[in-house]
Amino acid sequence: MKQLGALWKTWRQDRTLGTVLRNTGYLFSSNSIAMILSPIQGFLAAFLLGPANYGVLGMIILLGSTVNRLLSFRMNELVLKYAGQDLAVGNRQRAAAVVKAAGLTEALTSVFATGILAVIAPWAARVIIKDPQAVPYILVYGVVLLANLVTETSTAVLQIGGHFRSQAALNVLQYGLTTTLVVIAYFTSGGFLFVFAAYMLGKLVYGVGIAAAAARWIKPMFGSEWSLAAFRDLPDRRALARFAVSTNLSGTVNMVIRDSEVLWVGYFLNKTEAGYYNFARNVVIGVMMPITPMINALFPEMSKFVARRDWQPLRSILRRTTAMALVYSGLVAGALALLGKPVLAFLKNGAYLPSLPVVFILLLGYAAANIVFWNRAIMLSFDRPNAPLLITAAVGVVKTALLFVLVRPYGMTAQAWLLSGYFVITSLWITWRALAIFRQNRESEAA
Repeated sequence: MKQLGALWKTWRQDRTLGTVLRNTGYLFSSNSIAMILSPIQGFLAAFLLGPANYGVLGMIILLGSTVNRLLSFRMNELVLKYAGQDLAVGNRQRAAAVVKAAGLTEALTSVFATGILAVIAPWAARVIIKDPQAVPYILVYGVVLLANLVTETSTAVLQIGGHFRSQAALNVLQYGLTTTLVVIAYFTSGGFLFVFAAYMLGKLVYGVGIAAAAARWIKPMFGSEWSLAAFRDLPDRRALARFAVSTNLSGTVNMVIRDSEVLWVGYFLNKTEAGYYNFARNVVIGVMMPITPMINALFPEMSKFVARRDWQPLRSILRRTTAMALVYSGLVAGALALLGKPVLAFLKNGAYLPSLPVVFILLLGYAAANIVFWNRAIMLSFDRPNAPLLITAAVGVVKTALLFVLVRPYGMTAQAWLLSGYFVITSLWITWRALAIFRQNRESEAA
């Protein structure tokens, strides 16, 4: 007990951990609300639409997000690393130039993504979604993308400035609005169009709101003339471009291998199976949601430690956040094992019980990734974006090839096992590389 008391006292005195937990708290509070609202909206939409139409809805939304992310340069990470480190050492002019360049690039790619989505909509509706009536919905999603022109850059600006409360409030507003509309649709027997509009309106409000919040804080952070920052003030442009391209490729690999799972199910199987898989995936993502805000809150602090070469605080914060993620993942696994089957059997006369095996399989992989959630972020902080990319690509190529061999004969559970295996292998591999780089930097400076 004395040892636990001493450990608790030490943790309480850790100011960085306090900052991370406070900022995590803002996002956790909003994610806690989202964790309640997301299943409500998801379950009601699933029960109202049925597995087939729920699968169509999931594939339309995922298709639009996939095309947008395919062209995205993950400006959130670029701004957090470069602008965040410049602000940490007092170089506001160069930080402003990074934000300006990132925002313009993100806006241009969003416009291009909308055009690409319009071109591929008929093919995607026929081959992947297997429902020609999905075409106009895909086009509408493309228009919604234009309201999210600078969402990633804006989010990074808020996180660098520590304005997590604004981001949290907008997150609650988005989920609250969508959930309210889905509840209305459920009790008024609204159709597919009503539910789709609810999701689109939430995304529209969040995109506009996050940009407005960033505009509110950007002048105090970067100076009143931040928009006049010249591109010649940018840091090493080749390094900046290399980082942007690498993180874009990393996002593309994740999109194809990890985040487009429901689309793969629709392609290999049918929209009903896609509905089951979408339901299971949303359950797992929902219960693991409290880990996500810790990732967002920790990355800016890690970048500052690396810029200042503060190795001991960095090591300490990694150990403590890993322990927290491990305990939480264990509690989630126990709760799902105890309550999963009786709850799904009760809801909608067991309509989504076929999703339960997929829930447990996916939980294994998502838990592995969440326990060491910081591994990729620390690689980015050390300006090593290519290592995670190469690891995920190498494992992902094998995983994707196996999809074509195993999914049609063995169904969606085979796909779930492949995804969980991918998570476990890449998480362990990237963590091993990240810790090796950390030790090298610490030992070289000590010498």
